[in-house]
Amino acid sequence: EVQLVESGGGLVQAGGSLRLSCAASGFTFDDYTIGWFRQAPGKEREGVSCISSSDGSTYYADSVTGRFTISSDNAKNTVYLQMNSLKPEDTAVYYCAARPGETIATIPELYDYWGQGTQVTVSS
Repeated sequence: EVQLVESGGGLVQAGGSLRLSCAASGFTFDDYTIGWFRQAPGKEREGVSCISSSDGSTYYADSVTGRFTISSDNAKNTVYLQMNSLKPEDTAVYYCAARPGETIATIPELYDYWGQGTQVTVSS
């Protein structure tokens, strides 16, 4: 059974940091691309960052470039999203998702498996 479990969300003041984790099981981690998405109330789900577990290539949305860093620990089947210099507009439910292959993709519909999400709230 494929499972993605996010953790690390919470409440933080603007300018603070959080590190999200996505623990994966039930599939061959090295053969997948893992993405982080977020959805704020009343808004569409948007791609934040993703990483190809096979070659380590990454993508960042313009809104988070320079503040967020995605990394992968293949030995632990875990992907991390380090979020620094957080802003109130980063407030959202953050989801990790997995899709087979090494091609980076930012469209939610291209991902096959999803975690349950973790809330990130940034206060001003």
